[in-house]
Amino acid sequence: MTKNAFAHALSAALLGLALIGPARADIKDYEFRLVKNEVKQGDAVLDVRLVDKRSGKPVPNAVIMAKRIDMAPDSMEEMVSRIEQLPSTEPGLYRFRTTLTMAGGWRLSLGAKVQGETGTVENKLVLKAVP
Repeated sequence: MTKNAFAHALSAALLGLALIGPARADIKDYEFRLVKNEVKQGDAVLDVRLVDKRSGKPVPNAVIMAKRIDMAPDSMEEMVSRIEQLPSTEPGLYRFRTTLTMAGGWRLSLGAKVQGETGTVENKLVLKAVP
């Protein structure tokens, strides 16, 4: 293959990729991660990062659609606490205020929409409240 033919083939391949568009992420490429797995019992602020698992980078501006905190890890799923979202202090960090009424295992369930993606990111994160 001559240099000119190779250049034409390369140009055609690049044009084909441009027409297809960039590879889209799958909603499974995102996950919530607790900043701390252990917090003090009582009034608490929980910090959670939403990250793109492919790059490890934080994902800002997601819309939290669902949030719940309960003691399911200690077989007390009916033991729930109120949870309120707080303003973020940095991109990709999501903050929640709650009252962890008992020491033990708590499960934080979150659902969010990521801008530009279809579907909902859903994670159940386990943390421990200590006296």
